[in-house]
Amino acid sequence: MFLPKTPSRHRTRSDVGKTPKTPLTPSVLSGLNNISLGGFPTKKRTGKTHAKASSSGPFDTTNPFIQPSTSRSRPNSRPASPVKFATGAIPISEDLKGQAGGGLIRKGGVELSRLDVVSRDYIPPKPELKRSRSTPAANRDTRDRFITSRDTENDVAATLEQMHLNPKSASPGHTARLVAATGVPLNRRILGYHEPPPAASSDTSLAQQREFAKPLYARPGTLPTSTGSSTNKSRRIPTQPERVLDAPGMVDDFYLNLISWSCQNTVAVALEASTYIWHADTGSVNQIGEAPEGSYVSSVDFSNDGMFLGIGIGQGDVELWDVETGQKLRTMSGHQAQIATLSWNQHILTSGCGDGSIWHHDVRIPRHKVMELLGHSGEICGLKWRSDGELLASGGNDNVVNIWDGRLGDVGEGARGSAKWTKRNHTAAVKGLAWCPWQANLLASGGGTNDATINVWNSTTGARLHTQKTPSQITSILWAPHKKEILTTHGYPTNSIMLHAYPSMDRVAEIRDAHDSRVLFSCLSPAGDVVCTGASDENLKFWRIWDVVGEGSGKKRKENEERRVNSTSSGQLSIR
Repeated sequence: MFLPKTPSRHRTRSDVGKTPKTPLTPSVLSGLNNISLGGFPTKKRTGKTHAKASSSGPFDTTNPFIQPSTSRSRPNSRPASPVKFATGAIPISEDLKGQAGGGLIRKGGVELSRLDVVSRDYIPPKPELKRSRSTPAANRDTRDRFITSRDTENDVAATLEQMHLNPKSASPGHTARLVAATGVPLNRRILGYHEPPPAASSDTSLAQQREFAKPLYARPGTLPTSTGSSTNKSRRIPTQPERVLDAPGMVDDFYLNLISWSCQNTVAVALEASTYIWHADTGSVNQIGEAPEGSYVSSVDFSNDGMFLGIGIGQGDVELWDVETGQKLRTMSGHQAQIATLSWNQHILTSGCGDGSIWHHDVRIPRHKVMELLGHSGEICGLKWRSDGELLASGGNDNVVNIWDGRLGDVGEGARGSAKWTKRNHTAAVKGLAWCPWQANLLASGGGTNDATINVWNSTTGARLHTQKTPSQITSILWAPHKKEILTTHGYPTNSIMLHAYPSMDRVAEIRDAHDSRVLFSCLSPAGDVVCTGASDENLKFWRIWDVVGEGSGKKRKENEERRVNSTSSGQLSIR
């Protein structure tokens, strides 16, 4: 057992000299006179003097446990402690051994002291815990306060001392009256959270009343029959279109975009190699172009002011037409595959090619190509500029959604752009793209057959905000301009038009079998109330999905009503 070291302040020369066993011979006295303890100024000892003292005989060193200091003492300094020998190199006589036996023991170079050792350690009493309100209690109940299924009959509750109350300072009579009044024992916590919850009531009338008070929601696969102004409630939409136009020769191709509705209330539709414009105000139809021989029209899109029409050709050209005069203004060549989608931003006409490239065409200058965007490895089938022109969204057959910075600045023919955000969450081609008209940073995208999912993105942070699985491929997406709703058109097997509330993404309504074949294309009227859909069944159908908001009163409302009557009374019109 290790014994504590004797403090150096108790081991002085006077303690050693008290032992009567050491004879004070002349050699011992001479050795004592030559020892300096370093605490007082003395003369400098030379090596000769030290050697003389060391060779005086076996008793020249009086105390083998003290080594004289070799350093010079500094004036006005405290006395230095004696330095001990750590080895047994100095020979020790029998007398010195007896002297050492009465005081210090040298063992392994460590000085030990003989002490009375007890076999049991002293355990001091714990002081009374004094804590502030912010310190947790020491005798804290470790049971789970949220689990109430434990047996509370055998639990021993905390006493008043454990609750850190002072029973001595409290009045026993007052405490007894509190116990009698509350019926709570003294040794039980009031807020212990261990009592079981009350049993459920067997009365089901309240549950039935709550069931009757629920709002009516549209069930999947059925048309809602109730009406309501809130977006999360079901409402009635027509199951039959207001108008049907024959469109013979409409190409059955998922990747193409063959209809567009301008702000001038005209609808452009591509039928094989021809492009037609239908005027919704008058019901008249006129042809506006013909694709080169052996080719076909693969996409159409009106400019923002409705005065010009961009036409994509299957062989890779982009044509620009004047809508009012019906004249072709120019042909912008350069692409090596079909142009499946177009999108306008002021004077910039952006085209998506089958080779995965996206070009910006400045229609004002002869060298029309001002930038190329490279970020897709598959055909571009979805392309949509945001209304403010700051962002462009693209979707491709590589299942990728890209969001591009649309602020072009000074660009040239060899300029290249990189995507701001690239999203790979879809598992099929992304054709349906739509920017939210009432919250500019929201982008909705829809995937093809193997995906059939609606995703809503935050274009500022790049985060996916919402996702909703649908029963069939998504061919197009439209945001309601005056309601928080999203409309999607679908292909096989439902061939339907679906309406979803935002942000809950609940299905508000659905029109099953809106066409005899998959609904491939859709566009929204300038007023934001009618949706035109196209399919390979060679029909264009017009559906009044939303009510017009802010029509005004008087003359303007009357004109709108007359326009609706004229558009529905004509019956079917044939585009040939």
